[in-house]
Amino acid sequence: MEENVLLVDDKDQFIGLMKKMEAHEKGLLHRAVSAFVFNSKNEMLLQKRALSKYHTPGLWSNTACTHPRENETVKDAAQRRVFEEMGIKTTLDFSFSFTYKCDFNNGLTEHEFDHVFVGRTDDLPIINAEEVDSYVFKSLDSVEKELKESPENYTKWFQICFPKVRKLY
Repeated sequence: MEENVLLVDDKDQFIGLMKKMEAHEKGLLHRAVSAFVFNSKNEMLLQKRALSKYHTPGLWSNTACTHPRENETVKDAAQRRVFEEMGIKTTLDFSFSFTYKCDFNNGLTEHEFDHVFVGRTDDLPIINAEEVDSYVFKSLDSVEKELKESPENYTKWFQICFPKVRKLY
């Protein structure tokens, strides 16, 4: 069963529900969450998206991301998705929000009001292979260097969001 996304205005006020693929086909603004998890060495947990993903397969990105469900808080959605994708339970704290719009070569558009959460754990992931191809812990300096040298290896939202996370952590 296809999931709905929560359509929002530019102030993140809910304006309706729509099937996820339809919202991506039309490029409509919808609510999203992104989670960044760090270990005690301050290394960021990155995931390589599964090759079967409907967009940006095989690209590196933040620990987890998703769309909140109807009647689900953004924090609960972030914690749910970190567990669903990476098999990790950790407390996530809200950090900031941003909006972005990105067209993909398959005709879909991500247009998201993204809520960013950060957490810490030294637990190792137990990845969901339907969502995640592999993972790695990397220093912030290493990620920053790779983003400058090979941005095409990373998702667009990660490229936009990472500098904001970097400044805070």
